[in-house]
Amino acid sequence: SSVYINNSHGMDDDEFFDRNLALFEEEMDTRPKVSSLLNRLANYTNLTQGAKEHEEAESIGEKKKASKSPQMGTFMGVYLPCLQNIFGVILFLRLTWVVGTAGVLQALCIVFTCCCCTLLTAISMSAIATNGVVPAGGSYFMISRSLGPEFGGAVGICFYLGTTFAGAMYILGAIEIFLMYIVPQAEIFKGGGAAMLNNMRVYGSICLLLMSLLVFVGVKYVNKLASIFLACVIVSIVSIYIGAFVSAFYEHKFDVCMLGNRTISSHVECSKTVPEKTTLLWEEFCHSTELNATCDEYFTSNNFTKIKGIPGLASGIISENLWSSYISKGEVLQKSSLSSSHSSPPASLPHPYVFADITTSFTLLVGIFFPSVTGIMAGSNRSGDLKDAQRSIPIGTILAILTTSFVYLSSVVLFGACIDGVVLRDKFGESVDGTLVVGTLAWPSPWVIVIGSFFSTCGAGLQSLTGAPRLLQAIAKDNIIPFLRVFGHGKANGEPTWALLLTALIAELGILIASLDLVAPILTMFFLMCYLFVNLACALQTLLRTPNWRPRFSYYHWTLSFLGMIICLALMFISSWYYAIVAMVIAGMIYKYIEYHGAEKEWGDGIRGLSLSAARYALLRLEEGPPHTKNWRPQLLVLLKLDEDAHVKSPRLLTFASQLKAGKGLTIVGTVVPGHFLQTYGEALAAEQTLKLLMEKERVKGFVQCIVAQKPREGISHMIQSSGLGGMKPNTVVMGWPHTWRQSEDPQAWKTFINTVRVTTAAHLALLVPKNISLFPSNSEPPTDGYIDVWWIVHDGGMLMLLPFLLRQHKVWRKCGMRIFTVAQMEDNSIQMKKDLATFLYHLRIEAEVEVVEMVCDHDISAYTYERTLMMEQRSQMLRQMRLSKSDREREVSVRDHSNVRRMHTAVKLNEVIVNKSHDARLVLLNMPGPPKNTDGDENYMEFLEVLTEGLERVLLVRGGGSEVITIYS
Repeated sequence: SSVYINNSHGMDDDEFFDRNLALFEEEMDTRPKVSSLLNRLANYTNLTQGAKEHEEAESIGEKKKASKSPQMGTFMGVYLPCLQNIFGVILFLRLTWVVGTAGVLQALCIVFTCCCCTLLTAISMSAIATNGVVPAGGSYFMISRSLGPEFGGAVGICFYLGTTFAGAMYILGAIEIFLMYIVPQAEIFKGGGAAMLNNMRVYGSICLLLMSLLVFVGVKYVNKLASIFLACVIVSIVSIYIGAFVSAFYEHKFDVCMLGNRTISSHVECSKTVPEKTTLLWEEFCHSTELNATCDEYFTSNNFTKIKGIPGLASGIISENLWSSYISKGEVLQKSSLSSSHSSPPASLPHPYVFADITTSFTLLVGIFFPSVTGIMAGSNRSGDLKDAQRSIPIGTILAILTTSFVYLSSVVLFGACIDGVVLRDKFGESVDGTLVVGTLAWPSPWVIVIGSFFSTCGAGLQSLTGAPRLLQAIAKDNIIPFLRVFGHGKANGEPTWALLLTALIAELGILIASLDLVAPILTMFFLMCYLFVNLACALQTLLRTPNWRPRFSYYHWTLSFLGMIICLALMFISSWYYAIVAMVIAGMIYKYIEYHGAEKEWGDGIRGLSLSAARYALLRLEEGPPHTKNWRPQLLVLLKLDEDAHVKSPRLLTFASQLKAGKGLTIVGTVVPGHFLQTYGEALAAEQTLKLLMEKERVKGFVQCIVAQKPREGISHMIQSSGLGGMKPNTVVMGWPHTWRQSEDPQAWKTFINTVRVTTAAHLALLVPKNISLFPSNSEPPTDGYIDVWWIVHDGGMLMLLPFLLRQHKVWRKCGMRIFTVAQMEDNSIQMKKDLATFLYHLRIEAEVEVVEMVCDHDISAYTYERTLMMEQRSQMLRQMRLSKSDREREVSVRDHSNVRRMHTAVKLNEVIVNKSHDARLVLLNMPGPPKNTDGDENYMEFLEVLTEGLERVLLVRGGGSEVITIYS
């Protein structure tokens, strides 16, 4: 009749399946099996397009509808958009003018500084983008989740406006190419000046409408055209390089007519007279065809000459083009190396000279050129369309920047070495018969550049009109600016219809300005502000060293981000100090609006992490709510016990805490002094001093708390309830294992231990119990190789994943690898579990070996299990039987023994596989089962834990606090 004989009869299959986890069965509703968790998280990357509360995807059990948006890779999703935006209007329409005006040396300085700014920003952006899943919204998502909704919204709106006006700028550039170099006859309004601006407005509006319709049809069609547009760009750039090298051997037939040292615009004959008659230039300067007419004084004093507009690579013209030649609006372009009559008055506008249309300076050129390197965000703005954003964004962006930096820098040198300075300074090519200046160098024909630049500029405009609505949609879906809420809606497949409509209307305002040179400096401000805050976000996260800051991209440093911030700020004020102030005021107004009227959001940003270590103001902010998962770090309450001589019994426990904390976050070291407060006040002060000395020795920064209580369990309970202030409260309790509980005649030691486990569970605090703490390494021990093994049995918030990462930040554990083991039952697919777990770790940015251990369901419980259970029962059976009647005793024995056998079976089986796999590990982390709900089984609970950890040298029992402490999101 013994319950231990043939006890498998009458048990269904479910009991066999769960027998291996019987120790954890009472908490399965709050701490699910790992297999169940992985199964539910298998599709966690199927996020709907847009940035609407991506953290909601972490709620287990909520299934997200798979996005129907195109899933693009690095090349099509990031590299091509970046190249198209960078190789846009400035390269073909303004770079030659920048080189001619600033000179080769200063032009190299401008280009190099701008490229360094974008490269440093791209490095910071890559670190942020690889620190978790980056959904749609790109730069906005990264800034808002790193610096908070106020900064994110302010900079996001500014960057959205910049991207939208960039689309207008590209369209204006395309129309300029179309009307000036492709089909000049298409002008609707004849004449120059205002008439040309009106032509730009009409054709620009038509082009904007056509592009908006194409974007509305779908992003996939834009990307189909992307390869065509990029091909045009590549062909154009290659033709420039070929033409530059060909110019060393063959002459480019572009002559420039000069009167003295002044440049003449488009001409037929570069002379005053031809046999027996005057020329058109004579008529321009003399207002008559007669040879005896009164002519312009400078015309009379100087002769016409022709110079080569493209002297060639071997001509040495670069020596003349090294230095700057800044001039004021209305001045004529001059070549200083030619002789001239200096007694003549300044050139007048009616004469056919080439005049400067704008007053030039170094700062102006910086503001106009910088938008040409701002395409680095083109890929991140469409991160919702990327298959793997955290891989594609860094690779695609940095490759695009390196490619374009080489092209820009080499182009500056080639332009200066091949083209005459007066042609370079001629913005619209008037001196070379109205030919696009960069086209004069092209091989075999200028039309290669003209057609290529037109299509590439159109492509850049399309990319801007594709990225800007998605940026606005991401901001609207976050609901941080209430009046933008309507723009979060779109088509069934997520395309931002309403956001596209607003983008087109705002871009139309840019089209109506109709001047590329006036729009470019405004864009520079918005882009630089966005880049500044991207660098700030990366620098702040790196310096705070939050546990969630684990970028997969490792080639970053806070000094690089700080340098990028300085360059961005310097460029803002160099290009236009008043525009910089206006942009900051606009961003500040949006910031205050979101702060006072926007939706309340807590995204675990770096500002909140910074406030954890601030004073009163930060404490008051922390009172507003619990910290976000990304800001979670172990705030420790270390419970130490003192002996009769006021010496710490387990000082190595504080050593372990220091290794876990690495000097970050809150640490409170507490102890309970037995007695009455009035009588033992002096002892409490002595104990406090002892703990402070130990903390100083172990280099632990924190606070000491001593509580006087008659009973230790009451003192510990009071300490757990009262420790900390405001948001700076402990969330994790560290206490030692009562290793002499079996030999002790006083059961209070292990009863206090179990009571503390119950109190931490009730208070929703995590619990860490190092077993065999004396064997743990000291801070002075040299680092050794080995493994930290994690046995993930049930999921209770992710503590088991986070703790090894934190320990490995300390020098003692730095060389240790990480292995994660999880248990598969009979009904689990162990192969799929391993794949899901590997994917989960990839997105957590945690490097670890993964193994799924299959727990074979034994129908026959081993004799050893029965033996250990009987030994355990014999300790408490006597006292228990004395309190029960015979019938109650028999019934209670039957139920209790059956339950204890199952729990002992779990402990024995798990211990077997753990010892088998982790006998050589430097540290084993293991889920700590909860204590029994019935306090009569407390002694048995201690025995279960002993059996579970038997044969292991160093064990850390981990019990989560019931909340998530690790996340896959950025």
